[in-house]
Formats: sequence, structure tokens, C-alpha cells
Amino acid sequence: MIKVAVLGASGYSGAEVLRILKAHDGITLHYFGANTQAGQRIDKSLGHFYKHFDSSMQNLPLEEVCATSDCVLAATPHEFLAKILTKSMLERCVIIDLSADFRLKNPKKYEEYYHFTHPHPLLLQDSVYGLSELYANEISIANLIANPGCYPTCSTLCIAPLITHGIIQTQSIIIDAKSGVSGAGRSTKLENLFCEVHENVKAYGLLHHRHTAEIEQNLSMLANHDITLSFTPHLIPMNRGILITAYAQLHSKYDTITEQEIQSLYEEFYHDKYFVRVLQYGEAPQTHWVKGSNFVDIGVCLDKRNKRVIMMGALDNLVKGAAGQAIQNLNIRFGFDEQKALEQLALFP
Repeated sequence: MIKVAVLGASGYSGAEVLRILKAHDGITLHYFGANTQAGQRIDKSLGHFYKHFDSSMQNLPLEEVCATSDCVLAATPHEFLAKILTKSMLERCVIIDLSADFRLKNPKKYEEYYHFTHPHPLLLQDSVYGLSELYANEISIANLIANPGCYPTCSTLCIAPLITHGIIQTQSIIIDAKSGVSGAGRSTKLENLFCEVHENVKAYGLLHHRHTAEIEQNLSMLANHDITLSFTPHLIPMNRGILITAYAQLHSKYDTITEQEIQSLYEEFYHDKYFVRVLQYGEAPQTHWVKGSNFVDIGVCLDKRNKRVIMMGALDNLVKGAAGQAIQNLNIRFGFDEQKALEQLALFP
């Protein structure tokens, strides 16, 4: 049995980690970490765990937690792990970090997008980016796994097949993204109050949203050259879900590509990826078909009139966009079936 500790257990992503791991018979949950709610019972903070998790949350030093764990799943705020994680801790256990602290390879990007100087830049080179469908081999031997953001997971998986095959002009990529309110976390913020969000849709993070750097890094690695793109996220009045609609111009040599060729390219690219469901040609993904599941639904459409491709994707930001993918990475790293504890279908309605 793998001994697992969960940090940030009282937050939305941490709670999803606990919910999913409850069905995982290959692990033992032995530590539940929290900051402001340390000392409180889990089921008092999160009532859906009544008669399932009655342990009290704690706030022990990370070094002590690592010494008694095989794996730490850290659903903690940005900058938390970056300040305290050391190589000696990584020699003792596997860290799967759900924050952005080790996702970006260029430490200067943290100053530009997260407004802090990374205190341990050498660890950025040791981390493996935990996009399960693209980097399973690297994840399987890593001790520091940087779990991707929800927007970057959906955006990257939508665009990756066309980038990899050189079908689109990389300088032309535009991503329109939408997220449910849970993506902002469980803490109290004025802009996330019911009256601020209900019956309202707004763009935010214009021109400089922090996930822009992550998406650009992902696509640049696939293309083998630097890519910059336009990314605009929107907050929509629902609890959870990510919807991506991305646009890019075809390369001139692919002006005559057909709908079937585009569709076949996606189906072949993801043919052995259980959690990526390529929809029938022209079908648009919907968030309620993935809610509560670890699936990503992807659709593609060829705009012949404008010589453009429309790439679409939907996922649950708390599952495949956070906790589910973290557990998928845990499964890969410790040799479990990749689908273990993650096969639940979407909740509907």
C-alpha cells in the first residue's frame, strides 16, 4: 500500500483528491494537511465526507510529512511549496504539486506572471510536467511532478495534434476560454460572491493571464520553436467546468486538407489515451458531459472559407484540470492502472 498525504485538504481541489482516492484500494491516506482549518475535523469543513473522513486536519512541517509518506499530493497555494521544498525531501517521497510552483522551466516567467522570484530555480529543472497523455514515460520515474493547470490541460490537448504535425501557423493561435467559479478556489473574494457572478459573464486576466506562459511553454515544446499566442479567459456563472475554443490558420501547404483528414489525425493521436474522447467531426464539446469525470472531450472543425481550424475542448477543472489528473499521475508513477479510481462517468444533470 502507498502511504499518501494530502495538503490543502479543505480546499476544492484537495477535497476532490480525497473524494477520488476514497475509491483507490492501492493507497492509504494517512495525513490531511491544512492551514487556517488545521485542528478541525474534515467532515466538519466538508459535510459530504460525514462518516467517511473524521480525522482532524493538521499543519505539520513538510519535512516531517515527507519522512512518513510515499507520496504527497499538494493542493496548496502558489508560492507555498516553492519556498520550502528541498531536494532532500524529494529523496524521501514523491511530490505531486497541484500549484504552478514547478510548471515553468524559465524562472523569469514567475516574476513576469506570478510576481515572485522563484527561490529554488534548480528544482524547476528536476520537475516533470504532469500532462499525463503526453509525458507518461517521464512521469513514471519522477519524484517531482508539476500537475498542469486546468486551462493549459484543455488548451494543450486541443491543439497538440495540429502543432505536432505542423498543420497550423503557430503565430496565429487564439484561445477563447471559459471557467466555472471553483477555478478561483474556496477562499472568500469579492469578485466570486454569488451576486457578483450570478447572471454575469466577464473576461479577466486580459493580455497577461498567468496560464498564458504555461500554454506557450507546452506548445513551444511540441513545435520545437517559441510560440506566442492570444489567450482570453472568461468567468461564467457555474460551479465547475472548462470550455476552450481555439482558432488557428492553416499552413499554406495544407490549404486542401479535408475534414476527414483532420478528424483522422485527432483520432490517431489519441487512439490509446483513455481519458481523451475525440468526438465525431464537427460535434462541439459540452461541459456537462464531463462534469465530475476525468475525461476531456475534444472536437475539431475545418473552416474552409477562412482556411482556419477550430479546436474545441471541455473538461472538469477540479478533476482532469486538477485532482483527477494528479491521481492519474500518481497511478502512472507508482505502477497502478492509469484509470484506477478514475473511471466514474460524468454527473448529469
